[in-house]
Amino acid sequence: MKLVIFGLTISSSWGNGHATLWRGLSRALAARGHRTVFFERDVPYYAAHRDLYELPGGELKVYPHWAVALPEARRALADADAAIVTSYCPDGVAAAEAIFDAAAPLSVFYDLDTPVTLDAIERGRRVDYIGPRGLADFDLVLSFTGGGALDALQTSLGARRVAALYGSVDGDVYLPSAPAPRYAADLSYIGTYAEDRQAALDMLFLEPARRLPGFRFLIAGAQYPQDFPWSENIYFVRHIAPPEHPALYSSSRLTLNVTRRAMARMGYCPSGRLFEAAACGTPILSDAWEGLDDFFAPGDEILVARSSEEAMDALTMSDEEMKRIAARARARVLEEHSAARRAGQLEELLGDVRSQARKAASSKAAPRRLEAES
Repeated sequence: MKLVIFGLTISSSWGNGHATLWRGLSRALAARGHRTVFFERDVPYYAAHRDLYELPGGELKVYPHWAVALPEARRALADADAAIVTSYCPDGVAAAEAIFDAAAPLSVFYDLDTPVTLDAIERGRRVDYIGPRGLADFDLVLSFTGGGALDALQTSLGARRVAALYGSVDGDVYLPSAPAPRYAADLSYIGTYAEDRQAALDMLFLEPARRLPGFRFLIAGAQYPQDFPWSENIYFVRHIAPPEHPALYSSSRLTLNVTRRAMARMGYCPSGRLFEAAACGTPILSDAWEGLDDFFAPGDEILVARSSEEAMDALTMSDEEMKRIAARARARVLEEHSAARRAGQLEELLGDVRSQARKAASSKAAPRRLEAES
């Protein structure tokens, strides 16, 4: 297949989770014989931190504004099998119109931020990447979040066909590596600062750091404010590019996952960081949310904490038990949550939609043929 994608970014991993997911998925699709064309607006924030310039097995189209992109987008869509527009695509509405105007491709919306989208809709706020008709015109709507989010996409935004396509990890990129002394930590956390994660971060990371002064804690991420409540045993790295993530994870005795408030409330929302850390063989401590046990078995493949005390209990577990938990999580991720597995699921979903469309067209055409024969 030829897939045309209009997204937030694939060229810069700075301050977003979209790029890493698309890199792994595009590579896995290429390995299955498919070709991707990724359109991305050249915004200053990502241009200043670009860390990918060519898309293996595909084409990267970075454009200054939509009027320049449109002619090339139309040419790409003319022979495409499917076209996908994602959440937070800065030209999402215009790109969707171009997809609908093209005769060939299946039209797909992929919401990588479903709880944020639905929360805005519930509050009556404008969602810039969704047009006035919602999602009713797309052949398929994919969601990074499962559970009740799938029903809400239908009831609130008119989606006709919905399916979960969760995050994933490229197991050829994320794997155990040699520890790096500069990233050494008893507990690490990779994440851009977000106000709606701060309460959980305080409970599961900052308070344990204050109460365990002999332990080493590390935060890697962007946009942390100057008044962030640091302590002497917390070390900070402003940004770590994806190629460095395995070294950081492999240098951590334990790593923390904290879920944004809207996502935790909706549940069934595994962060790509969960899969990446597990693939690197690092034991994970996570906040609790509905559906987590669909992806990892708590206590067996992942540690879950609902209080500072439980987080500190996890930190004082034996290295042997942590290694057993990490090994089980790594085996499960490589089996169930790899980019290759997601590429196969996407392929199957698109095939099902195309098959249903053909059946619908055939059933509509049959009466007209009978009338002509009579």
